[in-house]
Amino acid sequence: MGDIIQLLPDHVANQIAAGEVVQRPASVIKELVENAIDAGSNSIQVVIKDAGKTLIQVVDNGKGMSLTDARMSFERHATSKIKQAEDLFKLKTKGFRGEALASIAAISHVELKTKPDNEEVGTFIKIEGSKLTSQDVCVCPQGTSVSVKNLFYNIPARRNFLKSDAVETRHIIDEFQRTALAHPQISFSLVHNNSELFQLPETNHRQRITNIFGGKTNEKLVPVTEETEIVEISGFVGKPEFAKKSRGEQFFFVNNRFVKSPYLNHAVVSAFEGLLKDKSHPSYFLFLKVDPKSIDINIHPTKTEIKFDDEHALYAILRSAIKHSLGQFNVAPVLDFDRDSNLDTPYEYKNKSAEVPGVEVDRNFNPFKDEKSGSGSNFSSGFKKERGESWESLYTGLQTEHELKPDADFKEIEFESEEVTGNLFNNSDSSEEKSTFQLQKKYIVSTLKSGILVIDQHRAHTRILYEELLKNITVSAAVSQQLLFPLNLQFNTQEIEVISQLKDSLEQTGFIFSELKKDSAEIVGIPTLISESEVAILLEQLIADFENDVPDNGFSQTDLLAKSLAKGMAVKSGTLLNNTEQQHIVNRLFACKEPGLSPTNRSVFVTLTVDELDKKFM
Repeated sequence: MGDIIQLLPDHVANQIAAGEVVQRPASVIKELVENAIDAGSNSIQVVIKDAGKTLIQVVDNGKGMSLTDARMSFERHATSKIKQAEDLFKLKTKGFRGEALASIAAISHVELKTKPDNEEVGTFIKIEGSKLTSQDVCVCPQGTSVSVKNLFYNIPARRNFLKSDAVETRHIIDEFQRTALAHPQISFSLVHNNSELFQLPETNHRQRITNIFGGKTNEKLVPVTEETEIVEISGFVGKPEFAKKSRGEQFFFVNNRFVKSPYLNHAVVSAFEGLLKDKSHPSYFLFLKVDPKSIDINIHPTKTEIKFDDEHALYAILRSAIKHSLGQFNVAPVLDFDRDSNLDTPYEYKNKSAEVPGVEVDRNFNPFKDEKSGSGSNFSSGFKKERGESWESLYTGLQTEHELKPDADFKEIEFESEEVTGNLFNNSDSSEEKSTFQLQKKYIVSTLKSGILVIDQHRAHTRILYEELLKNITVSAAVSQQLLFPLNLQFNTQEIEVISQLKDSLEQTGFIFSELKKDSAEIVGIPTLISESEVAILLEQLIADFENDVPDNGFSQTDLLAKSLAKGMAVKSGTLLNNTEQQHIVNRLFACKEPGLSPTNRSVFVTLTVDELDKKFM
């Protein structure tokens, strides 16, 4: 048998490595920006076109590279970060494996311009699919500029797996935000299709969070600080009343590297125990500094997962630090036995005795005494009346209609009823036999000729609203209620971007936007089916749904919009419905095209026949 094992060519090995390192355009930006940070830059610009599929350009003002370094940087496992194996356990840089540029160059067209501070001219290198096509000197400022064009041009299968531009842009913004949050001392900018999305100046952590997520974020933050031998914790958590339905604003940074850790996330959530509403998630921006020897960051190709030596101690410290901060800033309920300084006696009144108030009484005053006989009255000089005047004169001109008509029938007098009802519908059917009743404030039970019908009220109402919203969006027939005072809601940049994409469809459902700013939306009209207090919750849920599942085409967008709005507007399980409202849901449900399934393809009702009931009693 002949030898069958052979070494792979370099370009094939690079493409295999690219499958791990470069999953989408956002991966390229992550690697290039991390290299720029390691180069000591204090200003980094990111330019993308067509969500990074056509162009990704990262420009920095770091130390730059010599001609030899520029050539070597595209070789596999060529790096300046580590010299020996022990260095892997004391890493303080972002990139260290030397795979990024080699992997990117294997699946795209790369142009590199770089110049160190001590050189007069820079180096220009052009590589296509791991092959060097040109190398020359060029005039360029100090630093490095890397342009990646036509990503996955030589791997069509990988390019076909990329999502729509909206989805890929969302991933790019996520990576950009993570890096920018970890390094507030560096100025960042992001430009997409000649439109500036972010311009972040050098600042501190709190201001960087505010610059990214909107001006109103500042008032939502509670600072967290703790310093122990194991870990140094700094950063911020969001106040419980601003918790969101989605997990968007949750960031952990270990030694300025963004990480994902469900274990540490559980520590944060447990610190908020008893303060959050059901299915709400707190916001947090936490920066942990640990000894590089106590963590392993090389367990995953994307370097977003970290192995800690002592996770249990870290969990306990993080949880107690957040609890302490929430209590310290009066966010969590605490018992406070300290006296109120406002109740203390002022210093100058310390030796003064209390003065007894004096009360003067006119013992001769009699309000029923005639002024002539009671000369001591206080009112004798101010008021005089004629002798023959009597108390009947006070009621002159106040005769009622019945006094003018003494023969009036008092049986015609009607008294206002004091009975107060809280129902929207008149219970005119109270004397009639009820055809439906509610079970556990969750199910509507109705009778059929063949047995019993049990309907899930939330799913049924969701199906009704879903079909109605689809119809309104299609034919633009929605009715809107105007607000007396405009509703101003605060959002961050990416949330405003989602609302802008959905603005036309939302207006066809009944929303009316008077103005969309960079960090807020002003609403002057809302659908008739919802109240003003529900608008913020509804839009927040809508944004969360679209961030998790961005549709690729117009029909999918309309469908997802109708599903999300219907889910938020429908009556919830646990809502008490009177008989008229129950009957209304039943009648409208069976007028739908698909009454048996909810918009998410779950059963809306079940039937129990008489035969099935008979079998239960056998």
